[in-house]
Amino acid sequence: MTTISHPHRTPGRRRLSAAAALGTVGALVLTGCGDADAGGTPTLTWYINPDAGGQEALAQECTEAADGRYRIETSLLPRDAASQREQLARRLAAGDSSMDIMSIDPPFIPELAQAGFLAPVPAETAELTTDDVLEGPLEGAKWDGELVTVPFWANTQLLWYRESVAEAAGLNMDEPVTWDQIMAAAEEQGKYLGVQGTQAESMTVWVNGLVKSAGGEIIENPGADADEIRIGLDSEAGRKAAEIVGTIGRQGLGGPGLPTANENASMIQFQSDDGSFMVNWPFIYTATQAAVEEGSVEQSMFEDIGWALWPRVNENDPSAPPLGGINLGVGASSQYPDLAYDAVECIVKPENQSWYFLTNGNPPASETAYEDAEVRETYPMYETIRESLDQAAPRPQTPYYNEVSAAIQQEWTPPASVTEDTPRETAEFIEAVLKGDQLL
Repeated sequence: MTTISHPHRTPGRRRLSAAAALGTVGALVLTGCGDADAGGTPTLTWYINPDAGGQEALAQECTEAADGRYRIETSLLPRDAASQREQLARRLAAGDSSMDIMSIDPPFIPELAQAGFLAPVPAETAELTTDDVLEGPLEGAKWDGELVTVPFWANTQLLWYRESVAEAAGLNMDEPVTWDQIMAAAEEQGKYLGVQGTQAESMTVWVNGLVKSAGGEIIENPGADADEIRIGLDSEAGRKAAEIVGTIGRQGLGGPGLPTANENASMIQFQSDDGSFMVNWPFIYTATQAAVEEGSVEQSMFEDIGWALWPRVNENDPSAPPLGGINLGVGASSQYPDLAYDAVECIVKPENQSWYFLTNGNPPASETAYEDAEVRETYPMYETIRESLDQAAPRPQTPYYNEVSAAIQQEWTPPASVTEDTPRETAEFIEAVLKGDQLL
């Protein structure tokens, strides 16, 4: 798939990003289901990202637990993260009173918090919901050092590998391995590495993980104004990241479909006879299990899967695996912020996070949730997921994340085009965009 209460920030303390300013278009004031229904029971609207029905079920469960104090209805956001961000930003900027609870992708939290679009997290809620949250998800829930959202579920990438390939290459997977090692092993065995090379958010995820693992930062001063932000890609860490991405692209180590490969494409390649090592999210385990049941993947392939922490960039430095997931925020214009945070406390209970993992495949942010016996049986790599989430590093936490990510996606694809000059060129491009001298 990464507290405590903070003063309410007002727009304009720093220049808003282009995305946060979206809602200023028009004088439209949106209203939703925040009004009390005919029976006098307040209705809370929870804007959810698409899943397998888990958030809808939790809304119903927490409505029953509220015992008439409120009811929760869900409203479905678009499937892709960029469209989710746009809809949330527009509605929040327009003062939509139905924005009671929102499922928010961690990279978009600073933008919404800096604009003053999120209601402060009460100290009691912060204490109740974060005392056992793993380090990565906890950091991803903050902005400017303060908790502004509540971790719901977290996500992280693991290194998945075919045990037969690792053994043939002589790699001891009980010890940390490096990118150089798995690249050499894949080439030696005539297999492909599973990485995501398409021009999408997955490229920013990959680049950030490499740079952070190498001890660098994409943004050195994330809290600065747009025209003062320093991009840290033109560094030893940035050049090492470029070396890895470019080498995999130019030497064909990622397979012929690398320039358009997303997470699903990487999984399918990994499931084939050409599979070797892959960085990907935990969903691939149950997805492969389901493919075996459907008959599209052999049982022997499934039994050949191993897992480990994300590869290291430097042999002696722990990796900083990618962090994903969903946090819950409450809109500043909500009519019922206290009730909304009461509902959030219910939603993120450790037992609910365990249930959500089992039914929807999304790992808990809560350490306690991993103690569930069924979780441990269903996901035998639970310890590795938990350890990875403690090491995981958020993507750049900045109100200008959209501009930063879009530039990286543009400059680092296709992977074969990435050279030692790419980090410097990307840094210059991002800084020019943030100063208004260039357009994405």
